[in-house]
Amino acid sequence: MIKILDKEFIPYISDKQIRDRIKEMGSEISKEYADKKPLLISVLNGSFIFTADLIRTIDTPVEVSFIRVASYQALQTTGKVREILGLKENVFGRDILILEDIVDTGTTLEHLLEAFKDLGTKTIKVATLLHKPDAQQKAEKPDFVGFEIPNKFVVGYGLDYEGLGRELKEIYQLR
Repeated sequence: MIKILDKEFIPYISDKQIRDRIKEMGSEISKEYADKKPLLISVLNGSFIFTADLIRTIDTPVEVSFIRVASYQALQTTGKVREILGLKENVFGRDILILEDIVDTGTTLEHLLEAFKDLGTKTIKVATLLHKPDAQQKAEKPDFVGFEIPNKFVVGYGLDYEGLGRELKEIYQLR
């Protein structure tokens, strides 16, 4: 068990489980994008560790860019998405793979999918380390999913609670 501020978290997904699943996802993505050069768009802040580990397992050329959006405050989603740091690359006619740390309500994902469709992308797919199917109300299920988890708050491996816990190698669940 670990404590972050006023909350206690228990171990949930181990470092080894995460590494093994990311290797599998890299193989799946490599097959999907064979003979293509997709633009991988990492959604900051939470997905930066997932992105770094995932791109090293993909066997086809990829470009990587970062955007930053926010819809959380403390433990609750705000239901509103604010774009903070925008995309610099031209995505018109490109194959896009959005990299998310977690898809829960789908609010952020729905916003991103609509924005990229409006920019004229060729294809848009989504890879996420964690998916909460019971919480998802918007957007479609991601194309590549690391782990499906229950609707509980998690921290570690890039995910945070009030800015803390991102550095943890494992994923912990709220006790």
